[in-house]
Amino acid sequence: MFSQIFVNLPIENLKRSVAFFSELGFTFNPQFTDESSTCMIFSEHIFVMLVEKDKFATFTPKKIAEHDTVEALFSFSCTSAEEVRRISEKAFDLGATRVNDPQDMGFMFSWGFEDLDGHAWDLFWMNPEHVQ
Repeated sequence: MFSQIFVNLPIENLKRSVAFFSELGFTFNPQFTDESSTCMIFSEHIFVMLVEKDKFATFTPKKIAEHDTVEALFSFSCTSAEEVRRISEKAFDLGATRVNDPQDMGFMFSWGFEDLDGHAWDLFWMNPEHVQ
């Protein structure tokens, strides 16, 4: 039904957010970048628009969620438990907030963090043999 997804996230400071996510290994599409927003590439069909709050406020009349609220939990499947650990630990080193301890359920491993703007990211790996 849908061919792509663009998630728009309000942020405080574009340069700070780009530096954070660049260090985690993400790239950006300069075609959809200006002084207050950018397009972070997750995959061929998944994109996250990082939009400074002043510009984001023009998209909706609703109040923008702050650090003490959760607007969504973004869950992403990783290729291994080690990748979950590596990305989470790197995020913590870059200033992300720990939201939980690593959870190892045998068939699945997950760990999460809040980015510099308080957005909740849940990374997980699930054993493909368990899903079958």
